[in-house]
Amino acid sequence: MTEMTPTLDPVPPRLTWHPNVVIFCFYLFQQKMTQDRPLLAVQEALKKCFPVVEEQQGLWQSALRDCQPLLSSLSNLAEQLQAAQNLRFEDVPALRAFPDLKERLRRKQLAAGDIALDKLGERLAILLKVRDMVSSHVERVFQIYEQHADTVGIDAVLQPSAVSPSVADMLEWLQDIERHYRKSYLKRKYLLSSIQWGDLANIQALPKAWDRISKDEHQDLVQDILLNVSFFLEE
Repeated sequence: MTEMTPTLDPVPPRLTWHPNVVIFCFYLFQQKMTQDRPLLAVQEALKKCFPVVEEQQGLWQSALRDCQPLLSSLSNLAEQLQAAQNLRFEDVPALRAFPDLKERLRRKQLAAGDIALDKLGERLAILLKVRDMVSSHVERVFQIYEQHADTVGIDAVLQPSAVSPSVADMLEWLQDIERHYRKSYLKRKYLLSSIQWGDLANIQALPKAWDRISKDEHQDLVQDILLNVSFFLEE
C-alpha cells in the first residue's frame, strides 16, 4: 500500500501594482473630485438656502394671521362710522344735550382705526423683510450656480438621486418661491394703500378682499417644496 503525500493548495501570486497604474488611478480620482466639486458647491448653497426659506415662511404665516383680526376691526369701525353718519343725532331727544357728541365719537373711531392701520403697517413691514431675505438668499444660490455652470454640466444638473431632486428642479422651485413672495407682498401692499377713510364701503370690504388674495395664491406652494427637499436636506 503506497503512502499518499498530502498536497498543499498553491499560494496565489501576490498582486502588485505597476507604478504607472497607481498614478493613473490617482489621476482619475483627482479628475472625479474636480468634476464633483462644482456640483457639491451648488448643492451646499441649496442646503443653506432652503432652511432660511422655512424660517422665513414661519414669519410670513405669522404676520398674515395677525392681519386677519386687524382687518376685521377696521371693517367694523367703518360700519360704525357709516351708521353714525346716517344717524341724525339732533332727532334723538336723549342726544340733543350733547351737540358735539357726533364729532367726538367720530374722532374716537378714527383714532382706533389709525392704531389698527399702524399695526397692519408693522405686519406689512415683516412681509417685506421676508420677501427681501428670501430674494437675497435665492440670488446667492444662483450666483454660485452661474460661477460653476460650465464645469457642472447640464447632465449633472438634470440628474436626480434616490433621495434628492435634481439641481435644476430645486433652482426652479426657488424661483417659484421668490415669485410667490414678491407677488403676494405687492398685492397686499396695494390693497392696504387703497384705504381711505372717505371710502367706508371699501374699508368694510377689506377682509373679503384680503381673503381673495389668499385664495388666488397657491397657499401650500412653499410647504410642498420644503417637503420635496426634506430628504436632500438630511443628506
